[in-house]
Amino acid sequence: MASTHSHPGEQPGQDPLRLLAIRDTPLTVDEVFRAVGDDAAGGTALFVGTVRNHDGGADVDTLGYSCHPSAEAELRRVAEKIVADHPVRALAAVHRVGDLEVGDLAVVVAVSCPHRAEAFEACRKLIDDLKREVPIWKHQKFSDGTEEWVGA
Repeated sequence: MASTHSHPGEQPGQDPLRLLAIRDTPLTVDEVFRAVGDDAAGGTALFVGTVRNHDGGADVDTLGYSCHPSAEAELRRVAEKIVADHPVRALAAVHRVGDLEVGDLAVVVAVSCPHRAEAFEACRKLIDDLKREVPIWKHQKFSDGTEEWVGA
């Protein structure tokens, strides 16, 4: 989004796509938060998705995430669209794959913008589009021995 303001802090800075990854190692909030630090940003919104102990009335023991080989490219496409549609100073998104336990971080996304409302809006759109468009699938295993695929 082009700025009509003349202050250098309101002009485009470095590449706003600071961190985009799909990993099989534990995620950290600190890494994502540091990645979106920007002196010209007045608002930073961060979302953390964790593995919960239940879903649809059933107790979840574990789950596994897997992805299509195109997942990182699709994550980049989603992130580029957020940057094009919002006044993003910095953006980071990391999703975990592999086997996770209850309480593990599954996804961490953050967006820094000049103002808080913009950051909230861009962050919400980022996580919603990531979940809807990036080919990552969840395989949940329940305490009663049943299991299900979500997003497949």
